Amino acid sequence: MSTAAVPIAVKIDPAMKERMKRLADARHRTTHWVMREAIREYVEREEKRQAFRQDGINAWHEYQETGLHVSGDEVIAWLDTWGEENEKAAPVCHA
Repeated sequence: MSTAAVPIAVKIDPAMKERMKRLADARHRTTHWVMREAIREYVEREEKRQAFRQDGINAWHEYQETGLHVSGDEVIAWLDTWGEENEKAAPVCHA
């Protein structure tokens, strides 16, 4: 797999182009750097969002298959003891 950067064209409106230029100038960077950084940050954020979503879907499927769960009240009761001398252990999943 090649790690060389490849050019890509993106059409943006003039106002956005000017905003990027002002930001790049303020940061002593090029508009090219601003665009690459924006794309990198967006893709990383959306990958994390998608992974979080997929974790939720997987958890739902696991619950549907096993019925194992912990209720919200059980979690709150556990969290209410955090940092106390009598801190409780995490609740155990049950059907």
